[in-house]
Amino acid sequence: MDVKAVRSQFPILDQNVNGSPLVYLDSAATSQKPLQVIEAINAYYRLDNSNVHRGVHTLGTRATDKYEGAREKVRGFIDAKTTEEIIFTRGTTTAINTVANSYGRANLSEGDEIVITYMEHHSNIIPWQQLAKSTGATLKYIPLQSDGTITLDDVRETVTSHTKIVAVMHVSNVLGTVNPVKEIAAIAHENGAVILVDGAQAVPHMKVSVTDINCDFYAFSGHKMCGPTGIGVLYGKKALLEKMEPVEFGGEMIDFVNLYDSTWKDLPWKFEGGTPIIAGAIGLGAAIDFLEDIGLDEITAHENKIVTYAMAQLRTIDGLTTYGPKDRAGLITFNLDDVHPHDTSTVLDAEGIAVRAGHHCAQPLMKWLEVTATARASFYLYNTTDDVDRLVTGLNKAKEFFGDVF
Repeated sequence: MDVKAVRSQFPILDQNVNGSPLVYLDSAATSQKPLQVIEAINAYYRLDNSNVHRGVHTLGTRATDKYEGAREKVRGFIDAKTTEEIIFTRGTTTAINTVANSYGRANLSEGDEIVITYMEHHSNIIPWQQLAKSTGATLKYIPLQSDGTITLDDVRETVTSHTKIVAVMHVSNVLGTVNPVKEIAAIAHENGAVILVDGAQAVPHMKVSVTDINCDFYAFSGHKMCGPTGIGVLYGKKALLEKMEPVEFGGEMIDFVNLYDSTWKDLPWKFEGGTPIIAGAIGLGAAIDFLEDIGLDEITAHENKIVTYAMAQLRTIDGLTTYGPKDRAGLITFNLDDVHPHDTSTVLDAEGIAVRAGHHCAQPLMKWLEVTATARASFYLYNTTDDVDRLVTGLNKAKEFFGDVF
């Protein structure tokens, strides 16, 4: 992969921040957008802006073709069987809430179990907490090993014949742990449960086949994979989605409305009430084209190289603690002794280096780690070893500064 050529496609990277060239190490929060995506959204608004599906005029037809064409691109990207299984949402959070509020409320009752892990993002915790409260179901957690991984033995002990839903993240946004979701799905199915996989941190960085995983639901966001904000995807097996009721009602998702009752459109449109996220879907389609032109295997290999180099360099800093397993996805969460991560991030920002600091929407995991917050450097296809060197230099400056203060 020609990283220099890749970087040239991201205009935001060609700038100085606080007097230094920008080093962007916050792609786990949101990735930057290539020209191809920016231009696709711009072209829609300049040339094709129209609502979709019902219009018979030329602009409406062009907008519909691009919108539904993006759905086909998503289907191929995650290896789903049909576009009927691809629901456009506002993001991962909306996708998970849709499953909890539609499938969950219809299929769970007192005595049933929902199983998740301690490493989940809040968007894959709170919907299940609320579902458990409203149905009387029990929320259970798969324990973590000391390195932040889970074992299949622990999965088997936690998932029982009373379990109705298993919800796990594919890749941890804090630890970088890559969970064995295919094997977890098999265990869930052996016990009669369905499985939802939060793929927000996986789909941008590695090849994902929902067919191979055999998950029942898979959720991810466009903005973490070079696409625009405000667009995401819920994949669901057709047989399950057909039985589920919509959770939003209004235009676009209806078949027929009379005074006292209504019927819904077929899949996937019954879950897409109101004017859909047209520009977002078109931008997501362009992002998929961009990533596939480069190759997901190439992206994965590049990130593995960067994170391996970064781990080795960070180990040279005395008093720096990293969290998570040895084998990880392309992010590193860390703390400097006696320095709050917000202070670390502030010093780095003064050097033009963008990292994330806080609890990363994973407060139960922070409690398990026995910290209140951490700093996180997350890498993507446009990062280089030079970026890592700048990070290390910045962290040493932070250490020296706060060492002098204290």
